[in-house]
Amino acid sequence: MARRLFPRAWINKSFYFQARISFVRVKYLFLTWLTVFVGGWVIYVQYSNYTELCRGHECQNAICDKYRRGIIDGSACSSLCDKDTLYLGRCLSTSPNHQVYTGGWGDVDGVIRCRVGEVLHYELGEEPEPRREAAVFDKPTRGTSVKKFREMVFNHFKSKLGEQANLASLVSKILTVADGNKDGHVSLPEARSAWALLQLDEVLLGLLLQDRGHTPRLLGFCGDLYVTERVPYGPLYGLSLPWPLEAWVPSEARRSMDQWFTPSWPRKAKISMGLLELVEDIFHGNYGSFLMCDLSADHFGYTDRHDLRLTDPRAIVSEDAFRRTMHALHCEKDDDCVLGPDCRTSCDMAQRRCREEVTQPNLAKACGALRDYLLRGAPSELREELERQLYACMALRGSAGQMDMEHSLILNNLKALLWRQISHTKDS
Repeated sequence: MARRLFPRAWINKSFYFQARISFVRVKYLFLTWLTVFVGGWVIYVQYSNYTELCRGHECQNAICDKYRRGIIDGSACSSLCDKDTLYLGRCLSTSPNHQVYTGGWGDVDGVIRCRVGEVLHYELGEEPEPRREAAVFDKPTRGTSVKKFREMVFNHFKSKLGEQANLASLVSKILTVADGNKDGHVSLPEARSAWALLQLDEVLLGLLLQDRGHTPRLLGFCGDLYVTERVPYGPLYGLSLPWPLEAWVPSEARRSMDQWFTPSWPRKAKISMGLLELVEDIFHGNYGSFLMCDLSADHFGYTDRHDLRLTDPRAIVSEDAFRRTMHALHCEKDDDCVLGPDCRTSCDMAQRRCREEVTQPNLAKACGALRDYLLRGAPSELREELERQLYACMALRGSAGQMDMEHSLILNNLKALLWRQISHTKDS
């Protein structure tokens, strides 16, 4: 009896193992299939996002077509469209309408920016709506004199910057830039390119600030495509995390992580001096006052010599334009009176309209952005005084125009404190 039971038990055990092996095979086959499916989907989504975001060659083709038809011209047109010495490199675009690429122009590293027609959102499975047309370069019209074009540019600056004493000299500067081939006069195609560029606030503000070394130099343009010098280090600070981790990292931990990969403290002090000098120069500058409405680290970088550069001038708006915007806004509460992350006013409840005076000056916002950056790694003998001055700076309220003396005193004290620490080092 026992002999007959043994083979049956062995057969049952063998069947059990075979069934288990089959189950494991099916399990791993399913997991493999699931991995391939999910991986394929991720690749498809990433590729779709890339092709939608990175449309630089589409932009280049549109610009070169207009150049070859004689509609536009500029200092970069021949290199981009005929000689192929200006080329698009790595895509940096974060918006399909605003193309950003690294690029090379001969021996110079640059950043190429270009606007393309608007892409409308559509759901999967639906036919995309047609793209809206980009700039048509129809101004100035044929027959426009240089005098008339100068007047057009002057009025444009007046609408953007308000009444300023130096607008005439700014117009002359722009006409010099517009003369792409440096033959002493501005042709109609060159004027059309210059006019299209001036419609972009970041170009106008970049030109206003580049003389003081705060923004990358404009190297050339063709239509509304333009090339600026490349800032080798950016953003100012911050650690880019994969999107699944972003939501799980506490804000305090993230603030600490953002400061992990930054230069040595003396170099950070020099970079910070650059931001303070930017604040100083846009406060009652040659072309009016400006407000810093987005002090995100992504908008700043620095050079090999640790000189600060504002890499995205869209973070700055003229005070005149800000006042007009706020005056036109209806509000129910203070939170309705906001422009960008960092510019806000209060709501006049009686009038249901936003007040025009900004509640926090540029210097206070700059000190807030520099607090963790400067305090981490600061020399022990300096830390207490530096922290005191930074918090006094962050406590400033009201527009800088209302507190000229206090604003200037705090700014000068902070710059002097940093300069004493770095003036004897090679980083100065």
